Amino acid sequence: MLKAELLELLVNGESSGIEFKRDDIRPEQLAKEIVAFANLEGGRILLGVEDDGTLSGLHRPDTQEWVLNVFRDKVFPMIIPYYEEVDVDGIRIGVATIPRGISKPYVVRNNGREEIYIRMGNRSEIASREQQARLFSIGGILHIEVLPVSGATLKSLDLVRFEYYLEQVIHDIQIPTNEQQWVDRLKGLGLMTEDGLGSAVCTIAGLVCFGKNPSKFLPQAGLRVMAFSGDKKEYRAILDTKLDGPLVGRWEDYSGQKSIVDDGLLEKFSNTIRPFISEESDSIDLSMRKTTHMKYPWEAVRETVVNALVHRDWTQSVDIEIALYSDRMEITSPGKLPNSMTIEKMLAGQRTPRNPLIVEIMRDYGYVDARGMGVRTKVVPLMIKMNNVEPQYILTEDYLRVVLPASYPK
Repeated sequence: MLKAELLELLVNGESSGIEFKRDDIRPEQLAKEIVAFANLEGGRILLGVEDDGTLSGLHRPDTQEWVLNVFRDKVFPMIIPYYEEVDVDGIRIGVATIPRGISKPYVVRNNGREEIYIRMGNRSEIASREQQARLFSIGGILHIEVLPVSGATLKSLDLVRFEYYLEQVIHDIQIPTNEQQWVDRLKGLGLMTEDGLGSAVCTIAGLVCFGKNPSKFLPQAGLRVMAFSGDKKEYRAILDTKLDGPLVGRWEDYSGQKSIVDDGLLEKFSNTIRPFISEESDSIDLSMRKTTHMKYPWEAVRETVVNALVHRDWTQSVDIEIALYSDRMEITSPGKLPNSMTIEKMLAGQRTPRNPLIVEIMRDYGYVDARGMGVRTKVVPLMIKMNNVEPQYILTEDYLRVVLPASYPK
């Protein structure tokens, strides 16, 4: 690092990527800053600098060795740092550069304890339970969908719906006959788990797929659907409703014919949204019928909403939001893309499910494309065919938004 670059960092002050520290701090204090940076986007620790940016310099006889020992003894998993020292008018300043971690969460090990820190602005703080869950998910160590949902017991599930899944969808001939057998079977499938207090409760996957009222226990479950008369989000919406229910419909077989007897969340969405995405013509065709024009290809809408439901980030306590405007539909799914997935990779057909259990159940029912390539094979080509325009994908740290432009009769 050049002296000029260091001076610029000093002038700008501490931030989410820069921390100032004296060199007489304890090893665990340095480890805390290292772990917080690694659990976010990486950063730099300037040693020999006061909180106000004043240079106090390095006074240890071998600061580099001390820093490397902290990385080795206090930080897990291991991080390989880049350490250098810069001379500023005769004052030595140490610079430890921490890369963004790829094996999150990183922890500080000290006095027999492990603590997870995360960077919040210009401070390093203990990660909350929700933040820890997100770090585990990002690191690929934990699938959030199998976490317990407090208060959601066996009675919270629609066992008739689940029995149909066992018997008619995955053709399991061993159907439970008592409560304990149901709990054991659901645990085996990852749909129930222990809550750590001695009780069996639903997992997120179990509740959202087969729960009677998932949002009662998991407020972010379901879909928020809105419609506006213009091209902006207005104070008064012509539709603003929250749809709740299990992802899958409840079906019955009559003489070999399958018939839905209780809508799942997708069927509820379809019934709610269709009047707002179709227009009836004023003219009558030769069959004495009015023709109906769809503003969007239904398969593209369905595929996009299914993707939002099965790939959403459950650590985000916000709804999936579907907003209809006069010229477009926006589907916003909480959470950025998982792992190293990018929009380019997604459009190319690469598959990295965030919630593999939910995906598999939805695939068993036929809601999810068997190959997992619905964006590439359905959404994009259908939008081009109908509207001669591709959907727009907007990715932030908090959400993925898909924008489907509307088409109008010529």
